[in-house]
Amino acid sequence: MRIPGSRLLQWKASALLIAGVWAAFPHALQSSPPSTPSNGRLAAQEDEQGAVPRHLHPEAEDAISKLRSPFCPGLMLEVCPTANAEALRDSIDVGARDGVAADSLVERVVAAYGEEYRAFPKRQGAGLLAWLVPPAGLLVGFGLVVLALKRLRGQTKGGSAGDAWAAEELTREEEERLNAALIEFDAMEEAEA
Repeated sequence: MRIPGSRLLQWKASALLIAGVWAAFPHALQSSPPSTPSNGRLAAQEDEQGAVPRHLHPEAEDAISKLRSPFCPGLMLEVCPTANAEALRDSIDVGARDGVAADSLVERVVAAYGEEYRAFPKRQGAGLLAWLVPPAGLLVGFGLVVLALKRLRGQTKGGSAGDAWAAEELTREEEERLNAALIEFDAMEEAEA
């Protein structure tokens, strides 16, 4: 069987790429179990091949989805790739398997690392403001826009009394100066054309 030249080049390039990645990151292709907590509970969860299962307890998944990572600024805990984040996820999973509720797990992490790692503010106390102020601001802004549009619409229909320059009448002298300026402007336009 003969392989066309372009396909052979693709295979060679793929092999070189894999070899380059393996040379640069040899630990990435090795399967090493993550560090276990000091209590050894994670080791009990390993299957017969020595691999740690990747599925988490539902309470742990819920808690992890409500936390930012203390180890990866700007990332949620569920996507942080560091070993410390993996260890924290494992400890949360162990707590969930011990029967601890998701909210309690979140509170434990927040107590250990700080309030800034809570992904969503509490719905009580000062955190309640974070849930109420943005919608209230949108409603007030929408009301101001509607009010401004009503005023503008009223001015264009009949000229509202609030419009000071439209309510004033021009004196005879101002009217003559305006007409002279308009005639001069028209003459300049005709001269340019």
